[in-house]
Amino acid sequence: MRDGYVVSWQGQEYDAVPDGDKVRIYTTRSTEGFTEVKPGRYVQVLKPGEFDEVAYVRTMCTWRGEPFIVLAEADTWLRLEYTGGRAPVAQRLGLEEFDYGVYQGWAPAAEVSDIYEHRV
Repeated sequence: MRDGYVVSWQGQEYDAVPDGDKVRIYTTRSTEGFTEVKPGRYVQVLKPGEFDEVAYVRTMCTWRGEPFIVLAEADTWLRLEYTGGRAPVAQRLGLEEFDYGVYQGWAPAAEVSDIYEHRV
């Protein structure tokens, strides 16, 4: 389940973090030009013009007929954030108010449908 920045570079897509006008890209394998920052995590900093595209990717879904963002996965459960904007619906679904107007909860993955990635 992806929720974050990605960068296209040399025909591949990498998890990324914007850093001013540069971008840090990450991989889990030892690759030429990348520096190991911790075991199994490698980074490379790219300057403007060195990469093709920066996008924000979110995993979206439907649960009990309502729209959600998928935030995390744990075993057979998904952590979801309601995007419908209606507090009575969020309360009816038994979601917790994570922050003012932000409702989240865990749902069995088998009950979740229409999972797709949305690129911004």
